[in-house]
Amino acid sequence: MPRYLIELTHDDEHAACVRAIEAIEKYGAHFFTHADWGCKDGIHSAWVIADVDSREGAMQQVPPQFRPEARIVALNKFTREELFTLISEIE
Repeated sequence: MPRYLIELTHDDEHAACVRAIEAIEKYGAHFFTHADWGCKDGIHSAWVIADVDSREGAMQQVPPQFRPEARIVALNKFTREELFTLISEIE
């Protein structure tokens, strides 16, 4: 099954952190309990890796008010051979 990194950002003020946490908690426990947050390190984002069928499925896990700014990244792994092929194509 495809894997996606979901990134949600919010403003860097305390009230924005609280609003983001509350919105995510209200929208669904899965995102809330699986999110990693960067707020304590000054990076006001939350990240989740989701195993879903599509990019659209990943977006459905995002609370509606965060969708316009959400970043969805399809994740993949490379074999050693694929990495060396990529390197040789760049050189």
